[in-house]
Amino acid sequence: MSTTTTTVATSPGSRTYPSLRAAWIPLAALCLAFFVEMVDNTLLSIALPTIGRDLGSGTTALQWVTGAYSLTFGGLLLTAGSVADRFGRRRVLLVGLALFGLISLLVVAVDTSGELIALRAALGIAAAAMAPITNSLVFRLFDDKALRMRAMTVMIIVGMSGFILGPVLGGTALAHIRWEWLLVVNAPIALIACIGVWRGVAPDDRDGLTDDALDLPGAALSVLTIGLACYAATSGVDHGWSSAATLASIAGAVLAGLAFVWHERRTASPMLDLTLFANGTVRGATIAQAGTSIAMASVMFGLILHFQYAYGWSPVRAGLANLPMIATMLVATPFSEGLIKRFGHRIACVVGGVLLAGALAGMAWGVEHGYLAIAISMVVMTAGLRTVMTICAVALVDAMPSNRTSIGAALNDTAQEVGTSVGTALVGTLIAALVTTSLPTGTWSSALVASFFHGERVTYAVLAAVVGVIAIGGALTLTDSRSADEHAD
Repeated sequence: MSTTTTTVATSPGSRTYPSLRAAWIPLAALCLAFFVEMVDNTLLSIALPTIGRDLGSGTTALQWVTGAYSLTFGGLLLTAGSVADRFGRRRVLLVGLALFGLISLLVVAVDTSGELIALRAALGIAAAAMAPITNSLVFRLFDDKALRMRAMTVMIIVGMSGFILGPVLGGTALAHIRWEWLLVVNAPIALIACIGVWRGVAPDDRDGLTDDALDLPGAALSVLTIGLACYAATSGVDHGWSSAATLASIAGAVLAGLAFVWHERRTASPMLDLTLFANGTVRGATIAQAGTSIAMASVMFGLILHFQYAYGWSPVRAGLANLPMIATMLVATPFSEGLIKRFGHRIACVVGGVLLAGALAGMAWGVEHGYLAIAISMVVMTAGLRTVMTICAVALVDAMPSNRTSIGAALNDTAQEVGTSVGTALVGTLIAALVTTSLPTGTWSSALVASFFHGERVTYAVLAAVVGVIAIGGALTLTDSRSADEHAD
């Protein structure tokens, strides 16, 4: 990677920073925005029993308390990126942060599960306006490619830490406060992030945005496609893959996806220019990024069941058991950067994919050999995650034309969201098929624990093969760049 530094530009639309330290205000603000959006994915999961008692909610309603957020968030990522590339990334992020904070405050007025589900869906919309833009704005802070890579690394560490820490933070807080405060706290965090972005991130130059008309039909079809696909994954786990709701949502997602492709190929101003996928970096980074999320989501979901049900651990202890992942996120930077400098994106990403597949294979063995074996597999997996996620996030955004960086970041986040849905669905379906469709609470019998361990072995072995093919296959289409210079024409 290049080691040349830049000076701070005087033009407000092109303000850049010579180091991470010099950019600490905007970088901290963007990381904070990314953290609160990611932690909100998992924060309420630990509070669902308490919410159910307070609001008199049934199981289906509680599933939608978390599912509504994921559905609107995943469905609107591409649309939000497209809007930002037209009307200004900084402006859209500030609006998203303001809405996120204000909507979070409305939880104090919630009296029914339906109201909470609606609020969570609205939060997902606001989060969709934040996630892709935080990544694209990081690129605006630096001209130096090495600094961009390091800044993106910081963002990924913060975001993934938020995703992993959500249950731990939620479980610890619930011992002292009511569950509503888990959402109310979003408001001051969003306010601080708003101030940091306003002070440290320059307004968009008109030349850096696209003047194309907003593709409203494409936006509607993308929301329908991704929303139905995410719902199909959830419905398949909850209601079975042969249920009418699941089959209808799968069919709807396929038809909407085909209509989206047909429309984007023919419209004069497409929301997502599909010719970009002729670029191997765009195509490969998107595919490999989906592979990382399949791995992470499957392990996170599977280990929640493993620790809390098979081991009988408390939610807080189960959350703390994931700390090796966070520790590895923090210390794996020299390893990832060393791979990139020595071998370039393609080989480094292949190594990361091999680590992901190997870790899942190790998990298949480790589930019957105690926590230490599982922790070692978590460390190996996280090293692979750090390598692949950083390379793909940087390469994908940088491979986009300069006026389409937000849609590039949105594509990155959409691949992750789809991968998360696929990973969760795979684990849920395989465990249901191999063990039982209804996991009992309380102390498990030795026979059920043995059956569960067997199901986990098969599940992680299958996932090792799936993730290996996807992550390594995507990595092979990247270039040998040792920095982030893969621009599209």
